[in-house]
Amino acid sequence: MKNKFNPAKTGFIALSLLSVLLLSNCKKETEEIDTTYPEIITSATAFPQQCSVIKRGESFTFKTQVSDNVELGSMSIDIHNNFDHHSHSTEVNSCNMEAIKTPVKPYLLIREVSIPAGQKNYEATATVNVPSDVDPGDYHFLIRITDKAGWQTIKGISIKIN
Repeated sequence: MKNKFNPAKTGFIALSLLSVLLLSNCKKETEEIDTTYPEIITSATAFPQQCSVIKRGESFTFKTQVSDNVELGSMSIDIHNNFDHHSHSTEVNSCNMEAIKTPVKPYLLIREVSIPAGQKNYEATATVNVPSDVDPGDYHFLIRITDKAGWQTIKGISIKIN
Protein backbone atom coordinates (compact mmCIF):
# COMPACT_ATOMS: atom_id res chain seq x y z
CA MET A 1 0.00 0.00 0.00
CA LYS A 2 1.35 3.28 -1.10
CA ASN A 3 1.09 6.31 1.16
CA LYS A 4 0.50 9.46 -0.80
CA PHE A 5 1.53 12.71 0.78
CA ASN A 6 -0.73 15.56 -0.22
CA PRO A 7 0.89 18.86 0.87
CA ALA A 8 -2.24 20.91 0.14
CA LYS A 9 -4.45 18.66 2.27
CA THR A 10 -1.89 18.45 5.10
CA GLY A 11 -1.38 22.24 5.05
CA PHE A 12 -5.13 22.83 5.22
CA ILE A 13 -5.49 20.48 8.19
CA ALA A 14 -2.55 22.08 10.01
CA LEU A 15 -3.90 25.59 9.37
CA SER A 16 -7.36 24.54 10.58
CA LEU A 17 -5.96 23.05 13.79
CA LEU A 18 -3.84 26.15 14.41
CA SER A 19 -6.87 28.42 13.88
CA VAL A 20 -8.96 26.40 16.32
CA LEU A 21 -6.21 26.58 18.96
CA LEU A 22 -5.71 30.31 18.54
CA LEU A 23 -9.40 31.16 18.54
CA SER A 24 -10.10 29.01 21.57
CA ASN A 25 -7.61 31.09 23.56
CA CYS A 26 -9.28 34.36 22.59
CA LYS A 27 -11.40 35.89 25.33
CA LYS A 28 -14.19 38.27 24.61
CA GLU A 29 -13.55 41.57 26.39
CA THR A 30 -16.81 42.22 28.19
CA GLU A 31 -15.39 43.83 31.30
CA GLU A 32 -14.97 47.57 31.29
CA ILE A 33 -11.59 48.86 32.46
CA ASP A 34 -11.89 50.81 35.72
CA THR A 35 -10.24 54.23 35.37
CA THR A 36 -12.21 56.01 38.10
CA TYR A 37 -10.67 56.98 41.43
CA PRO A 38 -12.44 55.88 44.63
CA GLU A 39 -14.06 58.61 46.71
CA ILE A 40 -13.81 59.67 50.34
CA ILE A 41 -17.17 61.28 50.97
CA THR A 42 -17.27 64.44 53.05
CA SER A 43 -20.12 64.36 55.54
CA ALA A 44 -21.09 65.97 58.83
CA THR A 45 -20.81 62.59 60.60
CA ALA A 46 -17.21 61.92 59.52
CA PHE A 47 -14.50 62.18 62.18
CA PRO A 48 -12.02 63.70 62.43
CA GLN A 49 -12.87 66.83 60.49
CA GLN A 50 -10.46 69.58 59.47
CA CYS A 51 -9.15 71.34 62.65
CA SER A 52 -10.56 68.72 65.05
CA VAL A 53 -8.97 68.58 68.51
CA ILE A 54 -8.13 65.18 69.97
CA LYS A 55 -7.08 64.66 73.58
CA ARG A 56 -4.01 62.75 74.69
CA GLY A 57 -4.78 59.71 76.81
CA GLU A 58 -8.19 59.22 75.21
CA SER A 59 -9.70 57.21 72.39
CA PHE A 60 -11.73 58.45 69.46
CA THR A 61 -13.64 56.74 66.68
CA PHE A 62 -12.45 57.38 63.15
CA LYS A 63 -15.43 57.39 60.81
CA THR A 64 -15.76 58.05 57.08
CA GLN A 65 -17.79 56.96 54.08
CA VAL A 66 -15.98 55.67 50.98
CA SER A 67 -17.22 54.54 47.57
CA ASP A 68 -16.06 53.25 44.20
CA ASN A 69 -17.78 52.67 40.88
CA VAL A 70 -16.62 49.01 40.64
CA GLU A 71 -15.16 47.70 43.92
CA LEU A 72 -13.30 49.08 46.92
CA GLY A 73 -9.94 47.57 47.80
CA SER A 74 -7.95 48.66 50.83
CA MET A 75 -7.87 51.58 53.25
CA SER A 76 -5.31 52.94 55.66
CA ILE A 77 -5.04 55.83 58.09
CA ASP A 78 -1.87 57.68 59.01
CA ILE A 79 -1.41 60.14 61.86
CA HIS A 80 1.91 61.96 62.09
CA ASN A 81 3.21 65.24 63.48
CA ASN A 82 3.20 68.49 61.54
CA PHE A 83 5.60 70.32 63.83
CA ASP A 84 7.58 71.55 60.79
CA HIS A 85 4.43 72.87 59.00
CA HIS A 86 4.71 70.64 55.93
CA SER A 87 1.48 70.19 54.00
CA HIS A 88 -0.72 67.27 52.94
CA SER A 89 -3.99 69.06 53.44
CA THR A 90 -6.65 68.53 50.84
CA GLU A 91 -9.06 70.80 52.70
CA VAL A 92 -9.85 74.36 51.65
CA ASN A 93 -9.78 75.99 55.09
CA SER A 94 -6.62 76.05 57.17
CA CYS A 95 -6.23 75.70 60.93
CA ASN A 96 -4.39 77.89 63.43
CA MET A 97 -0.92 76.43 63.78
CA GLU A 98 1.46 76.49 66.72
CA ALA A 99 5.06 77.60 66.31
CA ILE A 100 7.47 75.24 64.56
CA LYS A 101 9.05 72.88 67.10
CA THR A 102 11.29 69.86 67.34
CA PRO A 103 9.48 66.62 68.18
CA VAL A 104 10.45 64.83 71.39
CA LYS A 105 7.87 62.03 71.52
CA PRO A 106 5.56 62.54 68.53
CA TYR A 107 2.52 60.35 67.94
CA LEU A 108 2.72 58.12 64.87
CA LEU A 109 0.05 55.71 63.72
CA ILE A 110 -0.22 53.82 60.43
CA ARG A 111 -3.07 51.33 60.36
CA GLU A 112 -5.04 49.32 57.83
CA VAL A 113 -8.82 49.62 58.04
CA SER A 114 -10.64 46.49 56.83
CA ILE A 115 -13.15 46.70 54.00
CA PRO A 116 -15.15 43.54 53.25
CA ALA A 117 -14.69 42.16 49.72
CA GLY A 118 -17.18 43.12 47.04
CA GLN A 119 -18.13 46.52 48.47
CA LYS A 120 -18.85 49.59 46.35
CA ASN A 121 -19.90 51.73 49.34
CA TYR A 122 -18.66 51.37 52.87
CA GLU A 123 -18.76 53.25 56.16
CA ALA A 124 -15.35 52.70 57.71
CA THR A 125 -14.81 53.00 61.45
CA ALA A 126 -11.86 52.32 63.72
CA THR A 127 -11.10 53.07 67.35
CA VAL A 128 -7.87 55.02 67.76
CA ASN A 129 -6.11 55.25 71.14
CA VAL A 130 -3.89 58.30 71.66
CA PRO A 131 -1.24 57.74 74.34
CA SER A 132 -1.12 60.31 77.15
CA ASP A 133 2.63 60.89 76.86
CA VAL A 134 2.88 61.98 73.19
CA ASP A 135 3.83 65.52 72.14
CA PRO A 136 0.83 67.81 71.87
CA GLY A 137 0.53 70.00 68.80
CA ASP A 138 -0.25 70.02 65.10
CA TYR A 139 -0.74 66.70 63.33
CA HIS A 140 -1.93 65.36 60.00
CA PHE A 141 -4.58 62.69 59.66
CA LEU A 142 -4.32 61.02 56.24
CA ILE A 143 -6.92 58.67 54.80
CA ARG A 144 -5.87 56.53 51.83
CA ILE A 145 -8.45 54.51 49.90
CA THR A 146 -7.45 52.23 47.03
CA ASP A 147 -9.91 50.46 44.75
CA LYS A 148 -9.48 46.92 43.37
CA ALA A 149 -8.04 48.34 40.12
CA GLY A 150 -5.30 50.15 42.08
CA TRP A 151 -6.55 53.75 41.86
CA GLN A 152 -5.93 55.67 45.08
CA THR A 153 -7.44 58.76 46.68
CA ILE A 154 -5.86 60.54 49.65
CA LYS A 155 -7.56 62.95 52.01
CA GLY A 156 -5.32 65.04 54.25
CA ILE A 157 -6.84 66.59 57.36
CA SER A 158 -5.07 68.90 59.83
CA ILE A 159 -5.80 68.10 63.49
CA LYS A 160 -4.48 69.05 66.92
CA ILE A 161 -3.59 66.72 69.74
CA ASN A 162 -3.82 68.42 73.16
